[in-house]
Amino acid sequence: MHKKLVNHCTIDLSIIPNGPILIKSGKEGADPTNPDMAFVETFHKNGWSIYLPGSSLKGAIRAHAERIVRTVGSDNNTNKIWASDPMKGNYLPEKLSNHEIYKQSSFTDQIFGNTSIASRMRIEDAYPVDIQKVRLEERNGVAIDRVFGSVAVGPFNYQVCTAGEFKTKIHLKNFTLAQLGLIGLVLRDLNDGWFGLGFAKSRGLGTVKVNLNQAVVQYPGCQLDTENSKIHQLGNSQEWDTNSLLGVGEFLTDDEAKKYGFKKPDKKDSEGFAESMEFNIGVKLTWGNNTNSGVKDLFERAVNVWGEVLKA
Repeated sequence: MHKKLVNHCTIDLSIIPNGPILIKSGKEGADPTNPDMAFVETFHKNGWSIYLPGSSLKGAIRAHAERIVRTVGSDNNTNKIWASDPMKGNYLPEKLSNHEIYKQSSFTDQIFGNTSIASRMRIEDAYPVDIQKVRLEERNGVAIDRVFGSVAVGPFNYQVCTAGEFKTKIHLKNFTLAQLGLIGLVLRDLNDGWFGLGFAKSRGLGTVKVNLNQAVVQYPGCQLDTENSKIHQLGNSQEWDTNSLLGVGEFLTDDEAKKYGFKKPDKKDSEGFAESMEFNIGVKLTWGNNTNSGVKDLFERAVNVWGEVLKA
């Protein structure tokens, strides 16, 4: 399915520290005035700035997504593997065709990838909206010996960010509505403080607030029929209403959907506003415009499909 691009979702969001957070740079400089643990930095908008790496965000999102599916499923479920056990290595049989590799991969691997299939998700680095509003401070700490209860390492100092707004985008291609729903649940839990980002999460660091600014779902192989208020698939007689939220299974033949294990039908009515993409090829639906309510409508409908998959 990576040879085709039938749908694509872009989620524009802001991450705001709800307390101190630290994503360590992993390097120690020669300047003795710098903290022992410094925030990762990059050159952005004509100056040096701290940022939240996309790899760190994706790792935290994947870990919590696996927690969610393990809550309702099992690593050893013979009907459906929800999340694979990384300690057991590659769980897929050898010499499988491409569609069998995808079909037999776990639910989370189908989103985030494994050693045999590429990831369907891409997360951009989160950069500060206004560097002047970013607040950094230094704190002191020690590491306690678990056996003797005395100081094992330290004292040491570390740098934390306590204020600011960081914008990023999540891209999901060739997605099912159930997969989109799982991402919505993860972002909900991140906003509620169920898990954190970066260093020392068990010591109170890493909690953030998530603002869902906008979501855009695109169907690049479709065209908008304004006269009949329909979304028409190019090269095919298939069409849908203009408010349709469509998963990947909708764009495949019955045989293709069955080979890959995609659910069909995979669609929901929504409050998205359909319009033509640039050059009048492709259709996009937009949720929200700097408000939370619109994007939440998208996730609510996708989570309903996720619930249907669980019941099945």
